[in-house]
Amino acid sequence: MSIERADITGLVLAGGRGSRMGGVDKGLQLHHGVPLALHALRRLAPQVGEALVNANRHLAEYEAMGVPVCPDPLPDFAGPLVGLLAGLERARTPYLVTVPCDTPGFPLDLVVRLAEAAARDDAEIAMAATREDDDTLQAQPVFCLLRTTLKPSLLDFLQSGQRKIDRWTVRHRCVQVMFDDADAFFNANTAEELRRLQPPAT
Repeated sequence: MSIERADITGLVLAGGRGSRMGGVDKGLQLHHGVPLALHALRRLAPQVGEALVNANRHLAEYEAMGVPVCPDPLPDFAGPLVGLLAGLERARTPYLVTVPCDTPGFPLDLVVRLAEAAARDDAEIAMAATREDDDTLQAQPVFCLLRTTLKPSLLDFLQSGQRKIDRWTVRHRCVQVMFDDADAFFNANTAEELRRLQPPAT
């Protein structure tokens, strides 16, 4: 069994409140002069059959990136699982893969490696993981590939008032996929972290 690229919809998660960055729309903050979400989209699109963006503000700016934009189906910036649900409701493929908008350097082989692991282990969810400096395993749950048939399960979970990703994924057959380059998953949660991604001044 294998999973073809055409069977995977890619979703850039850009629907957060941006609280740790002062409430700005994080996906529209510039990195090398280009919005973070567009960096993520350009990196993800070649790895999938179709791409989407999940956003809740400035929808025209996101639509200008050239892919469909799907806002959260629940109000009040309820977290990444709600963005994931937005993608599941929009996807027309058997699989959905998600990446956050604030990690512009994620691996170029992310999707193929998640898909290989999901097919090999007959998993419902394949999730990236990295090894920290102290050798502990760090799951990267917003970098995940999942079957779109999980939509009813996720909807029930969210309607029960729960929002924690790991409490939902543990309910399903989940495989972790180890990536050696932890730096590739560095995300810009704050303005200072975004500055750290910029090239040094010459």
